[in-house]
Amino acid sequence: MAAKRRRRSKATRHREAKQRISFATAVVAAVLFVLWQSPWLLISILCATALAGLGWMLWKAHLREQTGDRAWREQNRRMELERSMATIDAMSWQDFEHYVAELCRRDGCTNVTVTGGSGDLGADVVGTLPDGRHLVAQVKHYAPHRYIPSGDMQKFVGTAKLEHKADVALFVATCPFGKAARDLAVRHDIIAISRDLFGAWNSGAPLESLLPLNGAGDGPRRKPNTSREPEAGTA
Repeated sequence: MAAKRRRRSKATRHREAKQRISFATAVVAAVLFVLWQSPWLLISILCATALAGLGWMLWKAHLREQTGDRAWREQNRRMELERSMATIDAMSWQDFEHYVAELCRRDGCTNVTVTGGSGDLGADVVGTLPDGRHLVAQVKHYAPHRYIPSGDMQKFVGTAKLEHKADVALFVATCPFGKAARDLAVRHDIIAISRDLFGAWNSGAPLESLLPLNGAGDGPRRKPNTSREPEAGTA
């Protein structure tokens, strides 16, 4: 009985396979007959296929062009930023203070004054933000490879709000911040504008968009040559 059932099952599978082949053959024959009777339909299908292929190739070419254009724009932006920062690095510290004041005015600050000099107690630039808050900025024009040491930050922490009554205390530098200085800024709500963040500001980013980024933007942290934090120095 088991052998008989196996033979019947095999015969059934064979018959079903023949039926599927016959059905597929009939469908192909019907399609060919219709196309033979209606050559315009065949031409339409071929044209539609060609147009679809052409459209796909044009779309891929457009995507490649867009990708290349974005890459070119980003490379050009970086080159312009590097040239711009090279100009900043060539400034004197006095010119840099006035330049920071101009950026504040550009972003809607009013009553902007450069007060840097002997006895300024860390207030190099003061002004009023568009929302009415009192802005006090400490500005340091240091060589790009240097770090802002914690001592500089400690002095500004001690005077920005107690002495100058700053609502927003800004520490702007042309170099990165040492870790101790950066951590001190974050703890005492001092907005640390490092070289990278200043580059964004200089390229058109509004000042108020950078305020929430306090302590960020220095990129990968470079290891100092010694275990002691480097001293700061002018360019």
